[in-house]
This record gives sequence, structure tokens and C-alpha cells, in this order.
Amino acid sequence: MTAIAVQVLNGGQRAGGMGERLPKEAQRLLAQRRPQRPFLESFIRALIIVCAALALVLSSVSICDGHWLLDGDRLFGLWHFCTSSNQTGTHCLRDLSRAHVPGLAVGMVLARSVGALAVVAAILGLELLMVSQVCEDLHSRRKWAMGSVVLLISFILSSGGLLSFVILLWNHVTLTGFTLMFWCEFTASFLFFLNAISGLHLSSITHPWGQPRKF
Repeated sequence: MTAIAVQVLNGGQRAGGMGERLPKEAQRLLAQRRPQRPFLESFIRALIIVCAALALVLSSVSICDGHWLLDGDRLFGLWHFCTSSNQTGTHCLRDLSRAHVPGLAVGMVLARSVGALAVVAAILGLELLMVSQVCEDLHSRRKWAMGSVVLLISFILSSGGLLSFVILLWNHVTLTGFTLMFWCEFTASFLFFLNAISGLHLSSITHPWGQPRKF
């Protein structure tokens, strides 16, 4: 009889322990559930990602083409210097020193390097933004903020490349001389800035999605 009583008592203690653990496990599962975000917030986040992707495409095409300024029969670019005439047509040279512009050869190395780094930074920032929305966890908000900061760095690099190009060719710059590729890079730089600021502002006014709740 004593052994039976001890078994019954142990069974009751185990049942009581499970009864104490179950509410805690249920609380933990409920705390990990992420509340549904408002439709407007989801739409704005998706719009920021789409605009960042568009800016990345524009900047990539502009850097690869590189022909940014037309001055009479001369075309200045990041990679080539071209001249055109009725007899020989268009003739492009990779040796930028033959353009007879002081510091152009060295300065263009800096300009195109900074532009290429801006594209790389934009790829990383866009990836962080997309991962934060696809793989939603406790660190999604931090990934979104990091992606926005990287986009801001991309804007600084992109605008630095544009400014370097304009300073190097200041004596040849006219408003109508800038080509479509230059304005594509200008638009991409503006979109980098706009998306970065919007992403940081959105991150600051929203609460973490997966923050555990207290019961």
C-alpha cells in the first residue's frame, strides 16, 4: 500500500509539473507570433524595394555605358574619349590623356571606381531589404535598417562619382551637353537617397515585429 501511495504521489507531482510547463510553453509560442502589419506599411516597404531595384538598374547601365558629356564633336565618358568628324566618323580612345584635359586620366579612374562601388553597395543594401521581408524573424527590423544605411552609403558614393566627373570637365560642362546616361546616374543617385531616408524613417516609426510580449 505504501508503494502504491508513493507512485500515485509521484504521478501527481509529474502531472502538476506538466501543468506548470504547458502554460509557459503556450505563452512563449504566443509571444513569438508576429502581429500582422498594416497594408499601408507593407505597400510602402514593397515600393521602397522596387524603387531601389530600379535605381540599381539605372546606375549599372549608366556606369557600363559611361558616355556622360557631349561637347561639340567630342564625347567624354568614364571609359572612353570619343571624337567625331564627317571624314572618319566616330573614333574612341581609351587613353583619356589624349583629350588634353588636365588630370582627366587619373580623375576618371577615381570617378568610375566610386561609381562601381556605389553599385556594389546598392546590391548589398537591396539584398538586406529583401531578406528582411522574406525571412521575417526577430532581426528583420535590424536587417531593414542596415539595408537602408547601405543604400545611403551607395548614394554618397554615387553622388561623389557624379561630382568628380563634373569637376574634372567643368570647362566643358553645359546643361544640354549631359547625355541620357548621365541623367540616368543622377536619377539613380536621387533614388538611392530617397529610398534610404524613407527606409530609415519607416524603421524608426514602426515597432519590432517579433518582440516578445509580457504576460
